[in-house]
Amino acid sequence: MIRDDILRQRLEKARQRLYVLQAKHGFSHSSVLRQSMILDKLINQYNRHFYVKEKKPTA
Repeated sequence: MIRDDILRQRLEKARQRLYVLQAKHGFSHSSVLRQSMILDKLINQYNRHFYVKEKKPTA
């Protein structure tokens, strides 16, 4: 499983890339939409990772 810090770094890098692409091309350009989907996947992965982590019973 991916480590927390690596996942956070990937999220931040994807977010920064999205900002750069949007500033260069606008909101509806295909590269911006593609990067947005990449960021969405990382956010979902992050949420699943922490949701599962919090729901594990402590013995």
